[in-house]
This record gives sequence, structure tokens and C-alpha cells, in this order.
Amino acid sequence: MPITSRDVARLAGVSQPTVSRALRGDPRVAAETRARVQEAVTALGYVPSEAGRSLVTRRTRRIGIVVSDLTNPFYPHLLGPLHDELEQHAYRMMVFTERSDNQVPLEQLVDGSIDGAVLLTSNIDSLLPGELQRRRLPFVFLNRESTPHTADAAVVDNELGGRLAAHHLTDHGHRRIAGIFGPATTSTGRDRETGFRAALAEAGIALPSVFTRRGPFEFETGYRAMQELLDADPRPTAVFCGNDVVAIGALNAALARGVSIPEDIGIIGFDNIPMAEWEAFRLTTVGHDLDAMAAAAARLLVERLEKKNSDDGPRRIVMTPQLIERATVSDPRP
Repeated sequence: MPITSRDVARLAGVSQPTVSRALRGDPRVAAETRARVQEAVTALGYVPSEAGRSLVTRRTRRIGIVVSDLTNPFYPHLLGPLHDELEQHAYRMMVFTERSDNQVPLEQLVDGSIDGAVLLTSNIDSLLPGELQRRRLPFVFLNRESTPHTADAAVVDNELGGRLAAHHLTDHGHRRIAGIFGPATTSTGRDRETGFRAALAEAGIALPSVFTRRGPFEFETGYRAMQELLDADPRPTAVFCGNDVVAIGALNAALARGVSIPEDIGIIGFDNIPMAEWEAFRLTTVGHDLDAMAAAAARLLVERLEKKNSDDGPRRIVMTPQLIERATVSDPRP
């Protein structure tokens, strides 16, 4: 038979409710009594039931992580720091994944099995954030937002990052520059393109439609778009990609065609995922602290759940990007 709190109570010589209060850290339980209860717990090898504790506290101490594409190496990298930060606050993670956050069954999020949610892949037109607000389930945006300043968020300054990429290419003397952007329905795709275009315009450089491609933040997007750009006449001498996964796809397409990187065409990405620094890629990119961004999102949500900032308006933590120079951008050939 499993060990129960009643067994602990008998060994410690206290009532079962006293055991429950002692294990919750209730200040009404004397220190000597808490010590006796803990000794009994250790002696019996008792593990408190989370289900029973949830009935008393009306909290599950579980957080739902909503992500639409776990095949993209960017998102699994965020799960580690999310887990570590939540674990420090005694919360567990549950991952909900669909091809779109609008396809995640709402009842799975609001059925009482989680206390809050982290939204990793929200689109600008996503219905999920509004529904969660209507159902009063606390949540935080991580990496992407639907509508800014409507909920807590931990993001990077994507517009500034786009500007940094453009400045790096123009500083190297590139004038025929292409862009393989992410979806316009995402805040990351929209804002990175906005910053990139603005910086090019300030430098007097046009970005014609023949040098513009868009698509999901996937390897195939970069691969297909680079094949098309390599057929242009004249070719671009450099390409900005909406994220590192797209950039790696573009890099592979160029190498498959026998194009030399960066001598024939330069490539710059965004995010600085761990793969970007592999010797096989050595990708020049716009980087930011992914671990810090994920941990910040977890802290924002925990503070909401613990009622530490319940009366505050939406809080937004914005990470500052920086240019990380490696081996995929150089001066164009004469």
C-alpha cells in the first residue's frame, strides 16, 4: 500500500491536517512540529500528492507551453530555460503543440489542468490570446506577440535587429541586396522586415520585388528562395534572412549550386541559435540572449500567478540585439 499523509501523522503524533499545513509551510505550525513531520516524511519515504494539494490550493502548479512547430530548432532551444526557470518556482511544464495556435483546442487550456500559459508562436491575427483573456487564464507572450501591450511579453527588438543586419551589409559595400523574410502575419517577420527596409532606404538602397521573398520560418523557405534569387540577372550580392533556420536553408541552396559563400553572395540570419556557430555554417547573424528572454517570460507569468503584480498593466521586456559577425558576409567581389 502507498504511504499516505495519515501514516505520516501517526508516526509524527499529529493530526492529518497538521501534516498538510506543515508541508505547505503554514506559519501557524510550530517549528518543532514541522521538524517532527519532516522526520516522519523522511523515515517513511512519503511523497506528497500533487492532486491532493491542488484540491486544497485550487492550483495545479502547471504551466502550458503553446508552440506550433517543434520541428524548428529555434523553439526547442527555448524549452530548456523555460523549464529551469519554472522549476525554480516549483512549477511544471506541459507542452501543447499544433500547426497553428488557433488549432489548439481551447478546452485543453482552460479545463483547470494548468494555471497559466506561455505563447511562443502567436500570429498577429491569432484568436487564442483574446480567448484566454476572456476566460481569465493568465498568459505571457514569448518571442512573438499578437497585439503589442495587451499582455505581458518577453521579446527582442526585432526592428532594431533588422536595421543592424542592413547596416552590416551596407558597411561591407553591398548595394544589390535581397531579403527572404518571414510571414507578414507574425510580429517577428513584420518588424524585422520593417527595420531592414528602413535602414536600406536611409542608405539610398532600393529593395525591389524581384529581390524579395517571404515564407514560413523554415529551412525549405530559405532553400527555395535562394534558388530563385540565384537565377536573377543580375544576382544579389547579399541576402538577409528572417531567421537562422531560413538562412541555413539559403546557405545550403547556394552551396548545392556551387556558389561560394561569402565571396559570390553573402548571407546573414537572425536569432543566433546554437547551430549558427557550428563550423559547418559559421553564420553571421543578429543575436540576442535566448535563455534570458525565455527566463524573463517565465518570471513575468509566475509573478502574475503569485499576485505580485496583479494590479499592474501589461509588462514588456525587450531584449537588445547585437550583430554577431562570423564567416558568411564579406565585401562583394568587384
